[in-house]
Amino acid sequence: MKKKHIILLFLLMFFIACTNKKESKQKDTSAADSLSTYLSLANDVQLPLQFKQKYNRKAFDIIITQKDDSINKVNLFKIANRYYNMNDWKGYFEISKLILQRSKKSKDTVNTAKAYIYLGDYYSRKSISDSAFYCYYKAEKLYLHLNDYYNLAKTQISKANLQFTENEYFDSEIGVFKALRNIKQIQANDLLYDSYNLLGILYNERDEYEKALEFHNKALSIIKNKSLPPEYQSKATSLNNIGYVYLNLKDYNQARNYFAEGLKQENLFENKPSLYAMLLDNLAYSKLKSNDIDSLPDLFYKSLKIRDSLHLTSGIIINKIHLSEYFYYRKDTLKAFQYAKQALNLSRSTNRLRSILEVLKQIGIVDPKNASIYSNEYILINDQLQKAERKMGEKFSRIEYETDEIKVENTNLEGQNKKLLLIFSIFVILAVLLYTIKNQKVKQRELLFKQQQQQANAEIYNLLINQQNTIEINNIKEKKRVARELHDGVLGRMFGVRINLEGLNKIKDDSGVELRLNYLNELKNIEQDIREISHNLNREKSELINNFVAIVTNLFEEQKKTYPTKFLAHIDPAIKWDSIDNIVKINIYRILQESLQNCNKYANASKIKVEFKKQNDNLVLKVSDDGIGYNINRAKKGIGLQNIKTRTTECEGTLEIKSNKGEGTSIIIVIPINKNTKPTT
Repeated sequence: MKKKHIILLFLLMFFIACTNKKESKQKDTSAADSLSTYLSLANDVQLPLQFKQKYNRKAFDIIITQKDDSINKVNLFKIANRYYNMNDWKGYFEISKLILQRSKKSKDTVNTAKAYIYLGDYYSRKSISDSAFYCYYKAEKLYLHLNDYYNLAKTQISKANLQFTENEYFDSEIGVFKALRNIKQIQANDLLYDSYNLLGILYNERDEYEKALEFHNKALSIIKNKSLPPEYQSKATSLNNIGYVYLNLKDYNQARNYFAEGLKQENLFENKPSLYAMLLDNLAYSKLKSNDIDSLPDLFYKSLKIRDSLHLTSGIIINKIHLSEYFYYRKDTLKAFQYAKQALNLSRSTNRLRSILEVLKQIGIVDPKNASIYSNEYILINDQLQKAERKMGEKFSRIEYETDEIKVENTNLEGQNKKLLLIFSIFVILAVLLYTIKNQKVKQRELLFKQQQQQANAEIYNLLINQQNTIEINNIKEKKRVARELHDGVLGRMFGVRINLEGLNKIKDDSGVELRLNYLNELKNIEQDIREISHNLNREKSELINNFVAIVTNLFEEQKKTYPTKFLAHIDPAIKWDSIDNIVKINIYRILQESLQNCNKYANASKIKVEFKKQNDNLVLKVSDDGIGYNINRAKKGIGLQNIKTRTTECEGTLEIKSNKGEGTSIIIVIPINKNTKPTT
């Protein structure tokens, strides 16, 4: 029967374990399904922004509770990507920063580099160029260390783009060619396209139009291979850039052809509405420059409407400058001035210095009366812009220099560290030897001290045992004496009175009354004798109890004789010393000795007070003085104080020390009596 019960119990436990595992797997599967759903919904372009943000936060709440591994970081990058697509820059920044912190903590170089790229993109979008450059530069060094040529080239292109934005054209060009050298080692048409495209834009800004067209056509040839996804709208981008070069060459008809061809690209408005608006504006402007105004200003208005809906501030400013030029061409100086003024106000509100310069050129044309004012402002802002660009270029150089310098210093330090490590190892070995020798001596002193303590404890214990034996002997003697007193005196007399009282029952006359009175007086005398015996017993017991008190009193007397300090002592008579364990008494006595010794040595007191009190079920010992006191937190804790603490702990008590400089010192020890009573026999 027992075996059957055991088998049934085992099967039940196995079934419960399997059920728990199944439930755990179901929970994991459910969380994974929910995460996938939330990430999908957060990327749904059909949903309103607040819903996408809500689903992205729910996905994050699941991811953050999971184990911090490579999969977890991949999911966090997905969260960041969705915030990027929503233009939720705060969420994008916080997640990117979290990934960087976790990757550094786990020494995950790959994800650390990727997190730096994400943060660089954030700072770039926020026009915090020095921070963006720092992040890209850190990522570049990590990818170089990893021999990850694809991401290395991609980072170098991002860094070159940033330098181009800050008008560091020379450094930007060098950065692109570095990227191209790395791209040669891999097949990466997307990066090759980005490199050629950036070089074309760069040479266009430097008025090297032939080179610009060369690299833009190289970029266009890559697209013809259909190696890039159509939703990137790379062809429309290249057609726009080539058209812009021809616009600068004042070949307006050729420019119009490229802009018009760019607008014909399939799904352009759905995939890249900002590029669509740019092509519209450029087409309208090239038409204006070629004196073809049939579809104007509608094309300008259409472009402006799209840019306004997308909050593209720089695009809105360009649109309004072009509209000002259009209305000036149509001799409508009022509208021309209005659009120029709007563009100027918007540029100033966003502190876009380059945009302000462009607007000042146009507004000076449409408002010739104030042309000198605009010209002076143009000169001031242009100087300011040049200084800012120079300062940013210096920052970029300083970031590279300081980072490289740290690297060189680290390399030099490695050699020094090896030498220092050897010297330090020798020093540590010597220090360990010295410490071992010193520690051995300290242990020997401690052992000797403990032996002395044990010897002193044994002497006190023997003294207490002897006193206890004396008390027991006196108790036995006293019991025998009391027995004799009761047997020989009180019991005999009581027996006689009882016999006589029985005889009175036979006497019927008045003489019996007188005899009864005599016997009553005799009973009173016996009662008095019993009371005296009882009083004597109590007095003897008090004397026996006070034997420990006598030892302590002797200590107090020695204190008074030896030291001139005024000494006060009080022992609560309510304390039942005979019920307290002898070990506790020893510890109390030694604590009292140590405390008085400390007062005499260090306190420089005029008065010392010792109190023994009973509070509820506790014995309280308080030793106080009016001496110099000390700072409890700063003062070193000597052996004496450690001994007091140890002895208090052995008695299961608590120790409290109160002291301040100039206010004396109090030591309060509370020992539970009930826990430390003698076992009854």
